[in-house]
Amino acid sequence: MKRFKNILFFANQNKGIDTAIQKAIELSKTNDARLTVLDVCPEVEDAETYIKKYSLDLNEKLREQRLSEIEKIVSDINHDDVPIYTKVVTGLSFIEVIRAVHRNQYDLVMKVADNDSDMVTRLFGSTDLHLLRKCPCPVWIDHAENNMSYQRILAAINPIEDSDNSTSRLIMDLATSLAEKEHAQLDIVHAWELRGESLLRSGRAHIPQIQLTSMLNDKEENHKKAINNLLKDYDMDIESDNVHIFKGRPTVI
Repeated sequence: MKRFKNILFFANQNKGIDTAIQKAIELSKTNDARLTVLDVCPEVEDAETYIKKYSLDLNEKLREQRLSEIEKIVSDINHDDVPIYTKVVTGLSFIEVIRAVHRNQYDLVMKVADNDSDMVTRLFGSTDLHLLRKCPCPVWIDHAENNMSYQRILAAINPIEDSDNSTSRLIMDLATSLAEKEHAQLDIVHAWELRGESLLRSGRAHIPQIQLTSMLNDKEENHKKAINNLLKDYDMDIESDNVHIFKGRPTVI
């Protein structure tokens, strides 16, 4: 499936970048897409002072140095069939990436996961989380030690709160396409809950158990129906072994 036409690779670090860029190259080749490698240098404190006193633009020097490093990395990778454009800007990393997406209409951002070590961001770094929450296009984040192929892919969908199924359908399009390309197993997961169930069960808003059970059954049935309506276009349904539906909060399932 040729889903992407304009791919941005965010080269925010060097560890694992070779393999990740190779994936971007392969994806660009498969999709006949344009590929740009971008990095963002933090702005130098008191940069104006150095310009006035020494006629030296440290921000420009840092951009030139980083651009040279990126071009060296790119040149060492076989990409004869895919032209790669390189660029370095100055600013706050996730903001500049999002600006680039808006400005150049990128339809996919790829990057290597940050190496933040605190408990909150141990899976993804703070920049990664900003991009996942705020970037207007899909974001593909790889761990530095990841190899060239995937064995198992998990797609989390929520068609019940996606009125036109646009987001869930995009997730399914990407997941099924990637699973086919990588010869990987695809699993679909969905979590549902009846908000306020604990209060209805034993709080001040307590209702009879038979009524609560009926509400829960209706809720579950509505979610299953929405999932089936989505999955039928992918030759799947809720009875498939790789479709997993759980009752509970999506954040903890």
